[in-house]
Amino acid sequence: MKAKVTGIMRLYYATRYSLLGLKAAITSEPAVRQEMAAMVILIPVACYVDVTVTERLLMIMTLFIVLITELLNSAIEALADRVSTEIHILIGKAKDIGSAAVFVALVLCAIVWASILV
Repeated sequence: MKAKVTGIMRLYYATRYSLLGLKAAITSEPAVRQEMAAMVILIPVACYVDVTVTERLLMIMTLFIVLITELLNSAIEALADRVSTEIHILIGKAKDIGSAAVFVALVLCAIVWASILV
């Protein structure tokens, strides 16, 4: 059995694998690219508008929640496709629930931004 990496090397490998995962998502998932493009535009907007620090943080946090949810949804879809590419009710259900999670995150983001800016 291989010994577990600990200490600073564990942090190094964890960061490396996380960045590889982010790169894979960016290169293979259009939705991730679109959400990151939106973040590139909306984070400066959140920093520019005249709102409190708490409101600004909420606006930026909801953008990250959308991205996090999209990354998890992409992981679910990749795993489901690895298990089987044929149409199956449970795989379809898992993909639909992941998609619903992204939708809920987007609605949350829209509600927060609208309630702060309007």
